[in-house]
This record gives sequence, structure tokens and C-alpha cells, in this order.
Amino acid sequence: MDLNESFQKLEEKLSKAGDVFKRAVAEKHDLEKALESLKQDTGDSQKRLEALQNEVNVLRREREEVRVRVEKLLSQIDQLTGSNSAG
Repeated sequence: MDLNESFQKLEEKLSKAGDVFKRAVAEKHDLEKALESLKQDTGDSQKRLEALQNEVNVLRREREEVRVRVEKLLSQIDQLTGSNSAG
């Protein structure tokens, strides 16, 4: 093998290595963008989860208030019907 062939093969290997490096850099860039997007989605999901948890808490409080009011109404109805049947 002569010197020119050796340099040509070396140039080909360097060219392939350069291509691999360029692809790796591009893939890294794409992965970094995807990671940022996922972080944003996670943040948005976390905010939505917190909002839903707050909404559930409000609905539970409202349900408890309604339950107490219904129990009072039932108690009043029992008192009224109990006093009517006794009279």
C-alpha cells in the first residue's frame, strides 16, 4: 500500500468520523429540545394536577355542607311529622 492510499483511507475515516460527530451533535440537540419540552409538559401537568386537587377539595367541602343541611332538613321533617302524629 502506498502513501497516497494510506492518506486517502485516513481521509475517508476522518470524513466518516466527522459525519458521525455531526449526527451525534444533531441528535444531542434534538434530545435537549425534547427534554425541555417534556419538562414544560411536566410543569403544565403539575399545575393542572394542583388545580384539580384544589377543585376536589372545594367539592368535598361543598358536599359536606350539603350533607349537613340535608340532615338538618330531615331532622326538622322528623320533628314536624312526629309532632303531627302525636297530636
